[in-house]
Amino acid sequence: MTIAANALIATGVLLMAVSALALFTMHDLYTRAHAVAKSETIGMTMVFLGVLLRPEVDLGAGGRLAFIIIFATIANPTAVHALVRAAYRTGSRPRIELDQAAADRELGGERS
Repeated sequence: MTIAANALIATGVLLMAVSALALFTMHDLYTRAHAVAKSETIGMTMVFLGVLLRPEVDLGAGGRLAFIIIFATIANPTAVHALVRAAYRTGSRPRIELDQAAADRELGGERS
């Protein structure tokens, strides 16, 4: 059980590290929020599940950890959605770089 717990914790930390790296590599708020919301939520859940499976955790602490997992799994995506919605409403628009001619060539036809 300890090996599974350590594997979950290590995988969760790796996902959160990738999430942090995405903050520096993505070009605007919308892509950053999309990348970070999913990987950070799953990474945090995996870390808490790993801690929950550790033999040192008693029933009371396990119940509190389960509550934290449920709350964070609901609250984190909701908070990211609220942040992105507020940004959109205040005038921040996604950065769109589209080469229409290249897209038409790729699709093999002309626009109608």
